[in-house]
Amino acid sequence: MKYRWLLFAGVVVPALSASQTPSPPADTAVTFYDSLYAHEIAPDSFTAVAPGPVGFGAGEKLVFSVQYGLITAGEASLEIRNIATIQGRPCYRIVSDARTNDFFSKFFQVRDRYESYMDTTELYSLRYEKHIREGKFKRDESVEFDQVAHRANYKDKIVPIPPRAQDVLSALYYVRTLPLEVGQSISLANHTDKKNYPLLVKVHGRERVKVDAGEFDCLVVEPILRGPGIFTQKGRLTVWLTDDERRMPVLMKSKVVIGHVAAVLKSYQLPDK
Repeated sequence: MKYRWLLFAGVVVPALSASQTPSPPADTAVTFYDSLYAHEIAPDSFTAVAPGPVGFGAGEKLVFSVQYGLITAGEASLEIRNIATIQGRPCYRIVSDARTNDFFSKFFQVRDRYESYMDTTELYSLRYEKHIREGKFKRDESVEFDQVAHRANYKDKIVPIPPRAQDVLSALYYVRTLPLEVGQSISLANHTDKKNYPLLVKVHGRERVKVDAGEFDCLVVEPILRGPGIFTQKGRLTVWLTDDERRMPVLMKSKVVIGHVAAVLKSYQLPDK
């Protein structure tokens, strides 16, 4: 059971091990990015949108009920715990926790935590961590993003990345800063699990939705990953963001083989002043 916003398989890219020649020069990474995405997105198929005012900050916490159909399977949260320093720069420390409830844990227990360190000025990722505990499966991994040299530094590999690459958590928070309009398709560079892929965010319309935390006017957006073997349309994801300066996610739905899994906002805490 996955509660991640955008964690899908990506396009496999060549990686350099730490024992090989260090990182390629920055222009090599840019050329790599262009060649990788050139056949995926036509130049006129998306809109370049500059970030607007940031509506989130340290102290914000969103708590979701994770539901499979009519059954509550567990709880997930998204919060900015504090401002941390990574590579000498202030970053939003974004933490996502997901856990199954007592009933579901008897069959399959989930205790996952993901952390993203997003530069407060440039609004891109500088570090990403995942700590997965799902049943008997256990995995811990971290990656540092060198946004100047355009590389992702893993413990065992160095991977070229496109400029301004986001991780799966920072991508959500970056989209929250954009002045979204119905009909737009926005392109972002994304990197996870040693792979790069473009992410399109389509803005489908406006809806008023009622969740446990209240009733909200929302923009309906759909993140779509482009490339072979990624997020085939069997698993469409839809996200409802509040139609205000906060762009707060209040509802997320993903279709599965039977029915859908939904993350429904049940409580929220606004950022510290």
